[in-house]
Amino acid sequence: MTRVKHWQDPVNALVGVWLVLSPWALGFQNVVIATTTTMGIGALLFASSVGAMQFPQDWEEWLDVVLGVVLMLLPVVFGFDDVQPALVNAMVSGAIVTLLALWVLASDDVLAGWWERNVG
Repeated sequence: MTRVKHWQDPVNALVGVWLVLSPWALGFQNVVIATTTTMGIGALLFASSVGAMQFPQDWEEWLDVVLGVVLMLLPVVFGFDDVQPALVNAMVSGAIVTLLALWVLASDDVLAGWWERNVG
């Protein structure tokens, strides 16, 4: 069995599962654009997180940062910011995903070395 390198990856995978199920759990399944975009980001997040658990790569954490930020922007960009459960779900879930991915990027020795060499 593969040892998980970062505890944040399984948490992000669970957030991905939550995002797929959340339209029904929170009652906004009838808002098609909110449901499809939330589920789409959730599926991508789940796949990225499972991939990061199996074959850790620095780009997967950057992908999670992008997915988290995009998730927070979706309600405004696609016009469902008036659907309170979908808005709060996107903001909270997106913030969690983004913060966890940034935490990995900042704390992992290999990734921090990459950052130092290429950015800092």
